[in-house]
Amino acid sequence: MKKSLVVFFAVVLLLAGWIFGSYNGVVTANENVNGKWSQVETQLQRRSDLIPNLVNTVKGYSAHESQVFTDVANARARLAGARNVTEAAQANGELSGALSRLLAISENYPQLKANTNFIQLQDELAGTENRLAVARKDYNDAAQAYNAKIKSFPTVLVARMMGFQERSYFKADPQAQKAPQVKF
Repeated sequence: MKKSLVVFFAVVLLLAGWIFGSYNGVVTANENVNGKWSQVETQLQRRSDLIPNLVNTVKGYSAHESQVFTDVANARARLAGARNVTEAAQANGELSGALSRLLAISENYPQLKANTNFIQLQDELAGTENRLAVARKDYNDAAQAYNAKIKSFPTVLVARMMGFQERSYFKADPQAQKAPQVKF
């Protein structure tokens, strides 16, 4: 009787240890995804903060390009109001297209291309775009690892019991696949 009781408690202890270990592993992976997403948001915010300075610099040289300025402002507002990864990715695509059109304006204004402030802002924006690309990749890698973890047996049992859901990937807007059309 004592031997069967010891075996029973040993099995219960092992099962409890496995459940706690699986749960903690999923929580850690989920927090990693959250941390990587916050890095994406940080870079999106950095880019968003640079845009008004860039727009104002370009406005000084090309006041009649108002549609481009409106497009940038609207896309920036949609990105700031994004509530999830999918909305953020779509708004990011719109903002990238609007920024491309804004930067293309500089081709018509040689004095703008030579403006030190414009050059500095353009360089900062390029650096931010690179950091944003790295942050998106890191987020997608973390989301992939988390999604694989919550779908793998036997962890899937604990993940379902505890309500862990699959995380969305940061996907490029389908329009980002095409080069923007810039018309003057």
